[in-house]
Amino acid sequence: QLQLVESGGAMVQPGGSLTLSCAASGFTLDYYGIGWFRQVPGKEREGVLCIDKSATTYYTDSVKGRFTISRDNTGNTVYLQMKSLKPEDTAVYYCAVRAFYCSNSPRTFGPWGQGTQVTVSS
Repeated sequence: QLQLVESGGAMVQPGGSLTLSCAASGFTLDYYGIGWFRQVPGKEREGVLCIDKSATTYYTDSVKGRFTISRDNTGNTVYLQMKSLKPEDTAVYYCAVRAFYCSNSPRTFGPWGQGTQVTVSS
C-alpha cells in the first residue's frame, strides 16, 4: 500500500513551536509535490504549505515567516516546522501528495494521511 502517516500533533501554548512529520510508506516523495493542509469544523480544507519536486515552496499569507516545509535526504519524510503559533492555527493538519507539482485544489492530491490535531491554547 502507498501510505502517508502524520505525527507530531499536540496542544501547545500561543507563541510555541511544533514540528509535524509526514512519513511515506511504499514510495519515495522525490517526484511529488507534497502539501500540508489544515481543516477546522465547518470550513474548507485549506492549503498551508507545499513543496514540489523542484523544491519550489508555496505559502499561505497567514503562515509566511512562521511555518517552514522541508524534506529529508531519504525522500521518505516531509516536515512542517511551525513557530509563533496562534490560536487560529488550531486545526487538523494533513499531508498529501500530488504528481510533480503543487496545487491549491485538495481534490487533485492523493493519497492523504489520516491527519494530526494541532491545538493552540492557553
